[in-house]
Amino acid sequence: MGASKTEEFTVKDNKVAKYAKALSHPARVAILKMLIQKQSCICGDIVDELPLSQSTVSQHLKELKEAGLIQGDIEGAKVCYCIDEKEWKQAQNYLTEFFAGYRKSGEKCC
Repeated sequence: MGASKTEEFTVKDNKVAKYAKALSHPARVAILKMLIQKQSCICGDIVDELPLSQSTVSQHLKELKEAGLIQGDIEGAKVCYCIDEKEWKQAQNYLTEFFAGYRKSGEKCC
């Protein structure tokens, strides 16, 4: 993250930012939805389902894997992907906590 001084923020804040970045593209959201629906590892099906090239899908898979939201296993010449359940649960907890932090007050804002 270069000169963004991420070390100045909490581990939790950095994790929330990492998950938000991973979710910041509709193709990555579509990939995650696909993996959630299938509830199993998916290999070449991902490219067949999206209107994107193999290299573009691979880049999105790389981003999701770096965020920890998915994991991949090499099976011969192909890599199969699925949701990383432990990291997924942590992301769910951190994002829920983040959004739950907002409480509407009785006062009008802006």
